[in-house]
Amino acid sequence: MHPMNNRDVDEVLEALWMCSEKKDHHLATLRGFCDIPVDEAHLATMEHDGLITIRGEMLFLTDPGRDRAASVIRRHRLAERLLVDILNVPIQQIEAGACEFEHILATQVVDSICTLLGHPLECPHGAPIPRGDCCAESKAVVDSLVVPLTRLEVGASARIAFVSTSRHPRMHKLMSFGLTPGVTVKVHQRSPAYVVSCGQAELALEEDVAADIHVWKSE
Repeated sequence: MHPMNNRDVDEVLEALWMCSEKKDHHLATLRGFCDIPVDEAHLATMEHDGLITIRGEMLFLTDPGRDRAASVIRRHRLAERLLVDILNVPIQQIEAGACEFEHILATQVVDSICTLLGHPLECPHGAPIPRGDCCAESKAVVDSLVVPLTRLEVGASARIAFVSTSRHPRMHKLMSFGLTPGVTVKVHQRSPAYVVSCGQAELALEEDVAADIHVWKSE
């Protein structure tokens, strides 16, 4: 039996996190989520190290294990957002890149990415992204790169960088209108409501909704 390296431990913890999201803690479910073989002796080592608790065929994250798993999941899902929202990588092609990012990104870099993206709530697949310190502190997006749509003048066009809102229904509604990262919008009116065009469609948005849409300032 080969000893587990940190990357393997992270893979198992990540899979256990996803099991917890499904509320299914069975070993068989873990193996279905995990990209590496799961050896019971390795699991026993992780239990000895205080990362998991084993109860027969059921596996549970301890508090330290959950903290480490949350960090891995956060890096992975933010990497997915970065690849899709900023680098315009098709969602079908992001998994391999996100898996690599999750093992190499330092915490400070992860928080910078999160801030740039506007502290997104969900990955491109709709799974929740664990909150970080930068989210709790509500750090502002770097003003030199990205600004709210409400900062654009009438007649200006810009490409959407991200949509930032704590309201899931609003997020999904904007996405259903086609207001997604990478799409170019043009402001036609600012008052009494914002009127923007997106493709062939024109949409009227309340100011607080328009403020949730962030665009690349240089466009």
